[in-house]
Amino acid sequence: MELKRLLLFIPVFLYTFLLHAQTDSIIVLDEVILSDAKLKYFSKGLKVEVLSDSTIRRNSSTLTNLLQFNSNIYFKENGYGMVSSASFRGTNASQTAVIWNGININSQLTGQTDFNTINPQNYNSVSVRSGGGSVQYGSGAIGGSVLLNDSFLFGKHFSNSLQLGYGSFNTRRFDYGTSYGSQKISLNFGVNYNASDNDYKYLGTERRNENGEFNNINFNTSLGYLISKSQLLKFYHTTFYGNRNFSGTLTAPSNDNYKDVNSRSLVEWSQFNDKIIKRLKVAHLYERYRYYFNQDRPEFTYGSTNSYILNYDAKYQLGSITLNGIGELSTIAAEGSNIENATRNQATGTLMFSHEVTNKFTYGLNVRQELVSDFQSPLLLSFDSKYLFTKRYNININASKNYRIPTFNDLYWSGAGAIGNENLIPETSKQAELGQNITGQGYLFNLTAFYISSENLIQWTPNNSGIFSPRNIKESKQYGAEVALDLEKTWGKHQLRFKNLYAYTKSVDKQTNHQLIYVPEHQFTSNLSYQLKRWDVYYQLLYNGSVFITTDNSESLPGYSLSNLGVEHNFQLSPKIKCTLGFKVNNLYNTYYQNVAFRPMPNRNFNLQFITKF
Repeated sequence: MELKRLLLFIPVFLYTFLLHAQTDSIIVLDEVILSDAKLKYFSKGLKVEVLSDSTIRRNSSTLTNLLQFNSNIYFKENGYGMVSSASFRGTNASQTAVIWNGININSQLTGQTDFNTINPQNYNSVSVRSGGGSVQYGSGAIGGSVLLNDSFLFGKHFSNSLQLGYGSFNTRRFDYGTSYGSQKISLNFGVNYNASDNDYKYLGTERRNENGEFNNINFNTSLGYLISKSQLLKFYHTTFYGNRNFSGTLTAPSNDNYKDVNSRSLVEWSQFNDKIIKRLKVAHLYERYRYYFNQDRPEFTYGSTNSYILNYDAKYQLGSITLNGIGELSTIAAEGSNIENATRNQATGTLMFSHEVTNKFTYGLNVRQELVSDFQSPLLLSFDSKYLFTKRYNININASKNYRIPTFNDLYWSGAGAIGNENLIPETSKQAELGQNITGQGYLFNLTAFYISSENLIQWTPNNSGIFSPRNIKESKQYGAEVALDLEKTWGKHQLRFKNLYAYTKSVDKQTNHQLIYVPEHQFTSNLSYQLKRWDVYYQLLYNGSVFITTDNSESLPGYSLSNLGVEHNFQLSPKIKCTLGFKVNNLYNTYYQNVAFRPMPNRNFNLQFITKF
């Protein structure tokens, strides 16, 4: 069986090295600058939402804050600022991929990304790609993917930005970014600092969120060097240092502390002309944590991983046909207090095909095969298509087979309150999606229906003793519908924007016919903003329906509605110095809510921020 898989893999891998042609002195920088060209050229039949700069600015403290008010993703937080995990289309956190400049950065320990460790302000583009993406992005891209991309600006320029913030619970923010460019060099650098006492009141009680203090610092840099008219060298790096006390619950106090480091580096060389773009990438991903059960004592448990990735891809343009072959080798090493030294080696071959038949009709076919040292991976396929009936109405359809390999924690974890399962097998899923889009001057309407059928779904659930352990659910299904409505109107010096998202989601264990835990059937977000000259006023609404917290659906958390209200004033100190002063009220109506059982979230709170660009 392994020989057959190897024979299938080899020609796909070698194909990527055979896509060569003469290199002309033609600059195609708009495409070459993108490290994740798969999003632009091989996602035309999928639902992709690119978040605007103003949207990011108003929710820029963490990726959680940004996406919970501007996407259909449901988030669980173990208290504000604590570990934050995502549920996309009824799947779990390990089935939502986070992609950094084309590289999947989900933790090799947990299989997921803590969305409270990422500052979206550091990236030039934040996008949400709904639906399966394992062919393009590998293990875990089942419910959807969140894509973070840097970009480069060549040409003479030098600019800076500074953001200062202060809010309730002694919350402090500092963000600085600079950008420098010449004809051959583009440099971006940023640093972020966030800290909070995080001692908000538990509404209806005399208690506060004790032991919830946190602080973190993040460095982000990217450098592009134009070697010649046909070659570009790029470097990306980000490092996050976090220090959090883990909040207690309504039933148990806490004196825990958690320190983590996440570091990512990527070097990319590109050679290009008008027909072929070749890229060679070398990446290193590092993660490490230390958990102190009692922060007053020196004892701790720890875990760390090192991932090394070598990736080569070649994209060939032949008229209306686009071909992209990708070969990748990776090795992962993990160690820790609860994990024996473990390694995983992987070789991947991917071939993507896109055909623009006419100006109205486009379709794509993609295939991926992986060889993994400790598991057998299935052959993955995907299909997507888009058809424009008129300038204002189009439909898109896609179908795919996706998968997720058990993580090191899934297999080997052995700690307080949880234990791994070495008998797990990989998840596989098949999905289909149909979307309709109506667009016109000042409006956009989207209606999307989806269906996901999964086998051997891995889910951590408690037993009768309260000990969590992962298990393979024999079969599960997720299905539902998503609706988006955007309206925009400008008259004179007035501008009104109204963005709405609704999702109906069923996520069912086929064996028991029970809804999976922490998946709301109904979710709704709305953003209303009004601009007059230099003033902006905006209102944000989030509704999450009730969720079950036990696998037999005997207990649940009630649904809740949250509202935020903000105002911004834009002004100039000089022709080159632009400023924004903003004030925001979060949880406007002082709603009591939990999105994880026994962990109340903050009451009404305030935030003041000052932004200047010079």
